Amino acid sequence: MLCTASNGGQLGLCVDCLKDLPWHNTAHCPQCALPALDNLHCGHCLNSPPDFDTTHALFRYEYPFDAMLQRFKYNQRLPIADTFGTLMANALQPATRPDAIIPMPLHPQRLKERGFNQSVELGRVLAKQLDIKLDLQSCVRIKFAPPQVSLPLKQRVKNMRGAFRCDNRLDGLRIALLDDVMTTGASLNALAKAVKKAGAAHIECWVLGRTLPR
Repeated sequence: MLCTASNGGQLGLCVDCLKDLPWHNTAHCPQCALPALDNLHCGHCLNSPPDFDTTHALFRYEYPFDAMLQRFKYNQRLPIADTFGTLMANALQPATRPDAIIPMPLHPQRLKERGFNQSVELGRVLAKQLDIKLDLQSCVRIKFAPPQVSLPLKQRVKNMRGAFRCDNRLDGLRIALLDDVMTTGASLNALAKAVKKAGAAHIECWVLGRTLPR
């Protein structure tokens, strides 16, 4: 549980609270970030490879991270984007930098309901701190669907089929797709499929949280 200390510094969290966050630092598949022995590719990614190449997840989707994220998304606690963005930027520093970051697009109707796109706000922080282009023009969501959280895997995949369109060519580029949480990966895989069709050479998924099997 996070404390209410006022000495959280630049990140807004004290050292002990940072340690208590559910960091995703155990062995996991490099492609989908699910648990895997010795950080090797899991059986699912070997048998049915997704359209993205790697996944970097900062946290396991557990308390108290999940509560922080809910406040960010649904209570418009936008300063939390600075905390999450800085933590992710620090974690990604050693990695090969992509040519551009593409945040998960929201359908215009969903954007109107929520008032902002949490992935875009996170992307602004990451792009600035890592000095990477933030691409908000190339990809759009063209299919409106109910929230994925309440749906089984097959329905999630069906919902995402043809959900995105890339209007710009991305030939030979390394692209990082940015989202808050990866659960089944259906949304990110659908976006990756559109980005790959636009010519991207390498696609990474950057997510704050990864939902793991119970």
